[in-house]
Amino acid sequence: MYLCYIDESGTPDIPGNTSHYVLAGLSIPVWHWRDCDRELWTIKDRYNLGGAEIHTGWILRAYLEQSKINGFESMNFAQRRYEVEKLRKAELLKLQKSSVSQKLYKRTRKSYRKTESYIHLSYTERKDFINKVATCVGGWGFARLFAECIDKIHFDPVRAGLSADE
Repeated sequence: MYLCYIDESGTPDIPGNTSHYVLAGLSIPVWHWRDCDRELWTIKDRYNLGGAEIHTGWILRAYLEQSKINGFESMNFAQRRYEVEKLRKAELLKLQKSSVSQKLYKRTRKSYRKTESYIHLSYTERKDFINKVATCVGGWGFARLFAECIDKIHFDPVRAGLSADE
């Protein structure tokens, strides 16, 4: 038996708001699951990311608040988190009170929520974390990675007889 993690990127809607739709999977024999889980938890623990989801797209974004904090890199994780959260709260309050569109407020709030687990890490540390995870998973000779990528500009669901996500 195999365990399979499946995730998508983009939207299957045509035209939708993305040009591509990608569905990818990682398959691991069930008898290797505990070892794989332990290896990833070991890496996550080094970066104080114990229960956090590994979401590369959110992890590798620039967090502008960090560049506004003097001495960010020399602070410990708790101090970094406190300083970033303080700036983020102030920004959300400013956006909430201003006449700027609610869309910007909601988008900013979503971005903050999705990146909350990683704010204590500098950009270099976050890149290093992703590299360590990729090296770890890449070393699993028993695992299988598969994907389907659809360029929605050239995809015709009528001719295919299926929707993009099918």
